[in-house]
Amino acid sequence: MMKRSLPIFAHRSKSASVQGGVGLIEVMIAVLVLSIGFLGVGALLAMSLSTNNSAMARSMATVNSYSILDAMRADLTNAKAGNYNTTVIANACPSASGSLAAFQLNAWCAQLGHDMGAEATTKGTVNCDNVGECTITIEFDDSRAGVGGGKKQQVITKAIL
Repeated sequence: MMKRSLPIFAHRSKSASVQGGVGLIEVMIAVLVLSIGFLGVGALLAMSLSTNNSAMARSMATVNSYSILDAMRADLTNAKAGNYNTTVIANACPSASGSLAAFQLNAWCAQLGHDMGAEATTKGTVNCDNVGECTITIEFDDSRAGVGGGKKQQVITKAIL
């Protein structure tokens, strides 16, 4: 009886290595790369939130400047006489007694404190001439803007009553 030999391609080479799966080091490197990616996404979200808050503060300052302009349009005589020309500080609002202008300035100051933060750094200035050309300046602390944001911001609105 003769021994039959198998074809050459049926034999496995002893020098060839067979990989049976993914190694632990490869898994650790993949987890490390994924973790760094997640940290990057988290930092991007944090920066996005801080700049979004800063944009909202500037928008609220613009809304508040239009608010006092509308109040002055309703009281045009006092506005042109300069009764609104003052600076209000959000943590020390003026008295609401006496005139419509004093009441409107008190309400505006309280609204500034509510929307922008009732701090000494939140100020609103009204400056109108006798023709009705007005400049409204609102200053506020924008340190929440994060990197690239200035601490003190100003929104200036000019209008004719």
